[in-house]
This record gives sequence, C-alpha cells and structure tokens, in this order.
Amino acid sequence: MNFAEVLRTSGGLLSWSPSGRFCAVPITARLEIRDSSTLQILVTYNCIDAIQVIEWSPDSNYVLTANYKRNIAEVWSIEDPDWRCKVDEGSAGLIRVIWAPDSRHILTTAEFHLRITVWSLVSKSVSYIKNPKNIPGGLQFSQDKEYLAVAERRDCKDYLSVLETKSWQLVKHFELATRDIAGLQWANDSSVLVVWESPLEYRVLIYSLSGQCLANYSAYQWSLGIKSIAWSPSGQFLAIGSYDQKVRLMNHITWRIISEFCHSSTIDSENCVIYKEVEKPLTGYPATLASVQGLPLVLETTYEEEESRPVSLASITVEPGKQANPRIGVGTLLFSSDNRYLATRNDNMPATVWIWSIPKLALKAILVHANPIKDMAWDSQHPRLALCTGNSHVYFWSPFGCLTVAVPGAPTLQINSLRWHPSGSRVALIGRDQFSVCFFDKQLQLCESISSPQ
Repeated sequence: MNFAEVLRTSGGLLSWSPSGRFCAVPITARLEIRDSSTLQILVTYNCIDAIQVIEWSPDSNYVLTANYKRNIAEVWSIEDPDWRCKVDEGSAGLIRVIWAPDSRHILTTAEFHLRITVWSLVSKSVSYIKNPKNIPGGLQFSQDKEYLAVAERRDCKDYLSVLETKSWQLVKHFELATRDIAGLQWANDSSVLVVWESPLEYRVLIYSLSGQCLANYSAYQWSLGIKSIAWSPSGQFLAIGSYDQKVRLMNHITWRIISEFCHSSTIDSENCVIYKEVEKPLTGYPATLASVQGLPLVLETTYEEEESRPVSLASITVEPGKQANPRIGVGTLLFSSDNRYLATRNDNMPATVWIWSIPKLALKAILVHANPIKDMAWDSQHPRLALCTGNSHVYFWSPFGCLTVAVPGAPTLQINSLRWHPSGSRVALIGRDQFSVCFFDKQLQLCESISSPQ
C-alpha cells in the first residue's frame, strides 16, 4: 500500500463523490474539489462562512455545503463552476440539510424541528413537512429512493408519514404503537421499516408500507433497552444492540431472534482469535522534548495473537443510577458488504472491537487496542475493516489477519475518522486539520476478492 502526502483540511471533514471521481475537502470557508486518484485540485469554491457540512448529490454533479450558525446552505455545480445556489432559512434556523434522491431537491430541517422544507433547484418551488419529531434519524429515504419516511409527534402520540419522492405527495400516514420513538430504518429491499423505542423501554416494531405491524419484539423490561440497530446489506438480518451488552440477531422471515452475541469481559472460547495491540515506545530521544515538539511517544505498534485462555478485557465500571447516559451497551453495529461479518463495539470496552461470523453465528475475532476506538468502517467491496484510535496509525482486519500501519512522514497526524472510497481502492485518514489517503495495491485487492474465507 502507498500513502499520499499529508494535506490540509478543516473540521475533520472530507467526502468522496458517489461516482468516485472527486474528493471534496474544506479549508475554513474554501471548498476544494480534488481528483480522487491524484488528489490534484480541479476547482475551488469560496463559501460565505466556515464549512460545517459537506454532502454530494447522488449523481455527483453537485456538492452541498452548509453553515448552521449562519442558517445558510450553498449548492455548487461541478460541471458549471459559475453556477451557485444559496438557501437561507433565516430566523427559522437550520440544524440539518440533506439531498433528495433525485439530486434536484434538498431538504432542510428548521431549528427545534418546527418543520422540514423541500427546496427545488429546478422550479425554485418550496414545500413543507410539518410536525417532524426531534430524534436522530427521524427522516429516512428508502433504499430504492422512491419513498421518504418521516417520524412525527402529534397530540402526544407518534405517527409515521410516508411520502413519494417524485411528487412529494403523502402516500400513507399511520399511528405507531410506540410511546416515544427513538429512530427508524428502512430494510434494504424497501418493503418494511423498523422503529424502536427510547432507551427507557425495550421495544422493536416492524411495519409494512401499508401501516400493518408485522412484529413487536421486547427482550426484557424495567431496564435500559435499545442502543443501536442495523440491517444487514442483504436485508436478511436485523441486529439489535442493547444496554445489557448483547446483540440480538433477528431474521426477516419469522421476525424472531435466531442468535444472541454476548460481550463478556472474560473470554474462555478458543474458537476465536484474540489480537492485542503492543506499543513500542520511543527510545533514544527524550520523551519531554518529543512531547514539546509534538512528536508521538509511541514509535511503532503491532498486533500480537493472544493464545492463553481465559483472557480478561479492560472494562469501564458503571454505577447504576449515577449517569443519565451511562457508557455501557453495544453502541456500534457494522455489517460487512458481503453479509459475512458483523463488527461491534461495547461502549464500556471502548478499545475493543468484536467481529462475529454471521454464517456460523459465532465469534470470529477480538481486537484489543491500547486506546479507545475513534472510528471504524468496512470496505464497500471487500470484507476488510479499517480502524483508528486517534494516533498516526491505521489498523486493518480481514479474514486473512490483522495489520497496523503508520502513516509515513506524518508523526503529528492524529487519525480520528475514516472514509472509504466507493471502489474500495483507497481510504482517507482524517485528522482535525490534516488528512492523508492510503492507496491499496491492485494485486492485493484481486487476491482478497478471489478467496474470502468464512
């Protein structure tokens, strides 16, 4: 693998275009559009204020930037650099802006979730969606891009509105059997939706587009419930992460739980591989001087396989009732693109990543790191997981094993987030004000695509 030189960014932002041709990089109020292969600057746009949001249109012809403090969103054309569109929400405020699937409409959410506004870039018309509920992910497009589901709150009850994205007409509106909906997600075939309760109650409900409740599942009562939910890419499985440190896997035929994955602090099983990160400290150089100059105190880090059993994993102790949002429970669920693996993180073990084999319904590997995980993401083309922990190293796992790589010539780059290229041929390593790109060898990609063991 090869690395690009370290380049500037701001706010830890970077976005690949869906087509894979471009890379959008902000530098304060300036937006640079770079070639994704060479990272050469193709065009530069000057925005009104510092860029807080970057989002490409689905057809990659436009890129959107926003500044929430100024309540302004701007749209830029890649084909016509002189074309520009500005959306000003004014006194209504702006807290979110997203593209519609047709790449010709944008949706803005007003402050306090007073309304959602649909802006047309073609006809310059405006329409409104009222009473949206103030929850993350309360606005979701279906995978086939034909429908928009909006969670609403009226008369102290939860409702769901389904709109058709071509005309923005209401298709279905029905009441939900929830007390306080916390989120919703479409299945990958766009046939059903899953909604779930706030953490105060464990309840998962599956709805059809007609409003029929197909399933109503609750694992337990009188304790904190659901923390995360994820559909598998095939739509066959629904993973439910909860505060009891378990992941429950539900199948799409009977809507019943087929397996439970427990995140225990003591591992006795010899069927899984445990990798531990081992750091080699900086030697031959005064540590105090290295700290003053901003150099890392760790020169090299590697994975070592732990063969002894049982193995105890470091865990954060949480006292019940002392925290409103306790750092416990499965907060991260990520399926690999081939549906074979599920990567999870139990929040009271922030430095540990668990990888489960879906065909075998068993634990495949555990990665134990020296520092908490900042971000992790699967390659969209291969079963390859990339991780970062806030230092200048990037970590990779695949069915073939583990690897740690230091970004050459970038001792001060602290990688806080990752962005895979749509082709899987490269991954952007992003810090607060710097970034680099890791390019993979084509022969290695071919080898991994030919053989992908379970």
